[in-house]
Amino acid sequence: MTADPTCIFCKIVAGHVPSKKVYEDDELLAFHDINPWAPVHFLIVPKTHLASFYDVEAQHQAMLGKMMVLAPRLVRDLGVTNGFRTIINTGADGRQEVPHLHIHVIGGPRPWARG
Repeated sequence: MTADPTCIFCKIVAGHVPSKKVYEDDELLAFHDINPWAPVHFLIVPKTHLASFYDVEAQHQAMLGKMMVLAPRLVRDLGVTNGFRTIINTGADGRQEVPHLHIHVIGGPRPWARG
């Protein structure tokens, strides 16, 4: 597993920065966003540092599939019943703010409308 010592998400994965965890296993960590857009807003991140979705290769296929399957399970666990959004911002033009691959999972009762 690789980490970037300057990456805030790598620091969260390592336990050096606190987070409100939703899920954790050997490969992934899901935690609540510190600036939520909606009643339910969490991130799913791989524990291995990948700067962005742009850096994904064939070797990451199973991990990405696991992330996508995990999202609906976790929103159900958190009580979301009427739909949700999954967002992967990639690079500066894609509005990625933290250079570590992550999926935003956003849901819950409206009104909330951003991005």
